[in-house]
Amino acid sequence: MKNKITILYFFAATLFMQAQTEVPITKADLLLKVSENNIAIKISEQEFNKAKADYNQTNAVFLPNITASYTGISTTNPLMAFGSKLNQEILTQNDFNPALLNDPTTTRNFATKIEIQQPLINLDGFYQRKAAKSKMEAMSLQSNRTADYVTFEVEKSYMQLQLAYKAVEVLELALEAAEANKKIATNSFEQGFLQQADILNVEVKITEVKNQLQTAKSNLQNASNYLSFLMNDKEFVVYKPIDDLMIGAFNMDDQKVSENRSDIKAMQLASNAYEEMNKADKMTFLPRLNAFGSYEIYDNQVFKGDANGYLIGAQLSWDIFQGSKRFGKAQKSKAEFEQSKLEYNQYVSKSNLELNKAKRQLIDAKNRLELTGLAVEQSKESLRIRKNRFKEGLEKTSDLLMAETQFSQKQLEYYQTIFEYNYTQTYLEFLTKN
Repeated sequence: MKNKITILYFFAATLFMQAQTEVPITKADLLLKVSENNIAIKISEQEFNKAKADYNQTNAVFLPNITASYTGISTTNPLMAFGSKLNQEILTQNDFNPALLNDPTTTRNFATKIEIQQPLINLDGFYQRKAAKSKMEAMSLQSNRTADYVTFEVEKSYMQLQLAYKAVEVLELALEAAEANKKIATNSFEQGFLQQADILNVEVKITEVKNQLQTAKSNLQNASNYLSFLMNDKEFVVYKPIDDLMIGAFNMDDQKVSENRSDIKAMQLASNAYEEMNKADKMTFLPRLNAFGSYEIYDNQVFKGDANGYLIGAQLSWDIFQGSKRFGKAQKSKAEFEQSKLEYNQYVSKSNLELNKAKRQLIDAKNRLELTGLAVEQSKESLRIRKNRFKEGLEKTSDLLMAETQFSQKQLEYYQTIFEYNYTQTYLEFLTKN
């Protein structure tokens, strides 16, 4: 029993050590792995392949439809028997005997037939092909935008991981400081300078910092796991960024949303596709011209062909009236086209709204960056003074703990502001990328 417990303990410890193993990674390596393995990108590629396949189907408006068949029958039907012999070119004078015509003997016929149908003028098909092409191009651009969004998501998640490590670093230092203060407070208590309540306050502070540190470590693992998700990596590892969280540089002058941005251009092409489909529905009111032909081989024995013939022709067909079906379909495609134009204008307007909002957020983050940086320096100096006074017995324990708490909070706020500043820069780049 003890051996089993030991083995389980060892196994659990091994898993825990594997789970805590930190794997260094750069943003460049991360972007490369994501571009190769991300599922969202692969899905968008398949969406494009579907649209391309739909477009390839429209080749039927130009290319012929060719079919081949081999048929064998045995019949005593008067009409079929006479026609089979006629096709086999084996009719004799005796076959015109009324008695044989009305009551023929069993007749066998084996026919090989090759048919060709060639579209000539199908105006609705031409516009359907244009619509399919616009849709395919739109999906290609949308796939590019998906890749851009995944890249943006990777950069944001990488910064979140950097922030998580900074939070752990700040709280570990805060825990070390709290434990050092506990030693000082314990010595002072033993010398009669502090009361038991002061020691308890320090211990409460240590417990709070430990809880915060545990939460920060959980956030770190969550951020790391999300990167694994983006890379489609199913191994449970904790990634560690090579570089630290730093203030990025960005120029937001003359930054604007371009109509050539992939997703906006894709919506424009989608609107074009709806327009072409509306034209195609209108063209269904016009006639169609198609050519056709066939080559046939007949015999009364299987896999033989002593008789043959061909047929060629052209057909002009016109569906004059189909109830109100075509009228309703044309009205629907017209409404879809108008809706797509409104959605396009709304999307561009919303993108400009997001851009203006992001610009203001960047200015706000820059201002907060200066203020939080100054607050960190002030709280650091205040803590230094209070710590020196505490060592000399001139400062209350509660004041020292408050100064330490404030210093940790200001550090976390500063790094959070750096993240928000860098994230807003990245978001602006995403919004203005062509």
